[in-house]
Amino acid sequence: MNSPESAEVGKAQDLKVKVPRSLQAFPAKVFHWVNIISLTMMLMSGLQIYNANPVFGGRGGWHIPPFFLLGGWLAGGRHWHFAAMWVFSLNLLGYGGYVLITRRWQHQFVGKNDVKALQVGKNPKRRIYAWHRIVYTSIIPILLLALFTGLGMYKPAQFPWIVECFGDWFALRAVHFASVPLVIGFAIAHSLLALKAGGERLVNSMLWDEML
Repeated sequence: MNSPESAEVGKAQDLKVKVPRSLQAFPAKVFHWVNIISLTMMLMSGLQIYNANPVFGGRGGWHIPPFFLLGGWLAGGRHWHFAAMWVFSLNLLGYGGYVLITRRWQHQFVGKNDVKALQVGKNPKRRIYAWHRIVYTSIIPILLLALFTGLGMYKPAQFPWIVECFGDWFALRAVHFASVPLVIGFAIAHSLLALKAGGERLVNSMLWDEML
């Protein structure tokens, strides 16, 4: 017959099992949520700006349905877009500092071992991790390009040299617009590889805690 002490130990062990333990740290969750919200706002308001003067096809070019737009008109779209841009940029800067301080970059970004794993590695799981880190690292130049071209469009008088880097205003807008499908493609690839690497628990832990 179990003693009261052993029963208490059993209860304590049961409670330990039920304690939420996340695969992702809390700052990572905040970063992902702020990214999702700010990027969605930037995308919808950016399409509102695009509708006012389409990049491709002139004013008679393809227009986006109002359901996917934010801002109601050109000036409103610009206000939303630049406000979301600041939120996104500060969030990115804050998370970058967190990654450096905690040294998370050592296992999040691509390294020599990942290249070696793809070249001669036989472990399928290890190859998935390598591809995941490559994709994760690729978002850095994509986001820098989006922010760089966006800054040139936001303050062309203060940064005319940014416009000159791309030749003219139209080319600058085209490159900035092209960064949108690149970011969407990254988000899809990042999610699919995370699903393969760690399953639904890893993907879900990017946004909320689970009972593990």
